[in-house]
Amino acid sequence: MLEGEDNFAAEIPIDHDGTGALKRRTVAHTCPAQHAIRFAGPGVEFEFKRQPTGRTLRIGKEINLLPARPAQDARAFDGGVTRRALRRQQDVQRPAGDVPEMGSVYGAAPLCHTCTMTDSITVFNRRAVRRHRDRAARGGGEDSDLLFRESAERLLDRLDDVTRSFPLALEFGCRSGEMGKTLRGRSGIDTLVQCDLSEAMAAQAGGMALAADEEALPFTDAVFDLVIGNLSLHWVNDLPGALIQMRRALKPDGLFLAAMFGGDTLIELRQALAEAEIAEEDGLSPRVSPMAEVRDLGGLLQRAGLALPVVDSETLTVMYPDPMALMADLRAMGETNAAVESRKGFTRPATLAAAAARYSDLFATSDGAIPATFQIITLTGWAPDASQQQPLQPGSATSRLADALDAEEHPLPDKARPT
Repeated sequence: MLEGEDNFAAEIPIDHDGTGALKRRTVAHTCPAQHAIRFAGPGVEFEFKRQPTGRTLRIGKEINLLPARPAQDARAFDGGVTRRALRRQQDVQRPAGDVPEMGSVYGAAPLCHTCTMTDSITVFNRRAVRRHRDRAARGGGEDSDLLFRESAERLLDRLDDVTRSFPLALEFGCRSGEMGKTLRGRSGIDTLVQCDLSEAMAAQAGGMALAADEEALPFTDAVFDLVIGNLSLHWVNDLPGALIQMRRALKPDGLFLAAMFGGDTLIELRQALAEAEIAEEDGLSPRVSPMAEVRDLGGLLQRAGLALPVVDSETLTVMYPDPMALMADLRAMGETNAAVESRKGFTRPATLAAAAARYSDLFATSDGAIPATFQIITLTGWAPDASQQQPLQPGSATSRLADALDAEEHPLPDKARPT
């Protein structure tokens, strides 16, 4: 959520021959011996090649595997969507300044999907987001995952309240697999597919993990019983389009459950940096990424076609010994600023020192520790299905409210007619 740089890493390719067979895949998983893992589930079959010793996935290293055996039924992947996802991944890797027209990036709309990009506004640099996660995967450590683990536990508590099974589930933005480890052991989830924008993160997640962009998911319609994500959607440029793709990937009556950072996140840091920059540089630039508000997300769920939408938020306050420890933790989490309009280059030492001092002056406790606020918004929705409860038509009531409350009804007087 603070400043960052641009870079990129290699992809995990997925290809499709257009006839129902998956041609080539690599999996973010390492193993001492090379062998294949096959899974046959309801209406879908996967086959994954594990890497031999010495072929660990590394940043910037090209990996080419021999084609795995063709799957008998690969309806979990769609040819047109897969090609579009690959083009999107290439766009994420494209050097700055080399931005082609939309048609050359995304190509013609695939037969079974319509283009879900709702506009051409780009708020976040997705290459920077990917680079930050790659860096966090290399050296973040368990301490930097505290916030993600806490959010994941709260999401799983909500999932436990749903008394039904989800045989095939998708976790997007899986990072290093904090939530996936628990999901794989949950009763009712037979198979978990995970994806992350960062190949390095997906490699650490293990299991059936692949590199994929939330803005161009390579999955076909109505294949997953559950789509779940933890603190990833706040970096998506086209949030309505991403939600539409996730709703399409759900089977009828499938559950969408996700957590994302809200607009009150890091409100103290935002204020301290703004005041310091104005005082030291006579200007202001976006140093904390913009985030969505609760009041807007309910409408986005409905716009995406999800039924029974619910949006709620909660606030977590994390205490740090000083502002510099907070900034170092954000970097270790891979959550430094990736806004397109952010100032390029390093922050002036005087501005950084002034921001740290202002932060402590405004918010430090008696023992010198400083609080950092994280607003976590939880989104819940269901893919529409005829079995779900439906609102009754106005005027279709068969009982009076006064009778149900055992109360006396007092009709209102007629409105005075204008003379």
